[in-house]
Amino acid sequence: MAYPYLSDVLRGLFGIDIWLPLPTFGLMVGIALFAGLKAANLEVKRLIPGLPPSFTDNLGFIGFIAGLVGARVFHLLEHPREFLADPMAMLLSRGGFTIFGGLIFATLAGLVYARAKRAPAAPLLDAVAPALMLGYALGRIGCQISGDGDWGIAADMAAKPSWLPTWFWAQTYEGNILGVTLDPPGVYPTPMYQVLMGLVAFALLWKLRVHRHQPGWLFAVYLTLVGVERLLIEFIRVNTTFTLFGVEVTQAQIISVACVIAGCVGMWKLSRPRPVPA
Repeated sequence: MAYPYLSDVLRGLFGIDIWLPLPTFGLMVGIALFAGLKAANLEVKRLIPGLPPSFTDNLGFIGFIAGLVGARVFHLLEHPREFLADPMAMLLSRGGFTIFGGLIFATLAGLVYARAKRAPAAPLLDAVAPALMLGYALGRIGCQISGDGDWGIAADMAAKPSWLPTWFWAQTYEGNILGVTLDPPGVYPTPMYQVLMGLVAFALLWKLRVHRHQPGWLFAVYLTLVGVERLLIEFIRVNTTFTLFGVEVTQAQIISVACVIAGCVGMWKLSRPRPVPA
């Protein structure tokens, strides 16, 4: 089942029939933003003392808006034919956001703001790395609940381990926000897998946040983790493909590989111990 609006959650889970037209995806994005800001505030205060209290909140707001724009732009780039056929429908659609587009735009906008406020870039990237992963994981809960189309390909039931619950292997997302009918037994519930991988990655980043390496090292770890996570999920996720050097690939796979390479290089380059103050 999918629950596009809060009223659907109350009706489906508790039998309460009250019209509350609040989209569950938007609610989860709001929760993700709030939780991410809390985590980022803690780390910014620890790593960059002296910044005004409003700095992180402003950074989060700028990154959020830029991320929405970037997520939509990259989605349009991923579906150029559909966009050219009906631009307004694509622009005003409730679905259609690409996470890597949001990450790229949000990071660039955040760095521009940090430069304007004379905040050091590398420590700031380290400070927000766990928060970005936490926000990503919580935001994917919204994808799962609302059924926004970020699901997987048709599930192979023959490959399902006997001990694994069926709902964790295949779902039909009945009542999804797109109004799409999925034939039983359904598709892989990839948002659920992304939530789990995102939370594990967040726990790892939070554990590693007090490290002895150069500033920026933790953000390199984040890039590696987010790239590996998305690269793995692309094997069972519905997505638009195109041919690159004779190979069928997705936009997310290309960016994932770039993130992993950049992350591994960054970890290697920044793995030297911090200089001891004289």
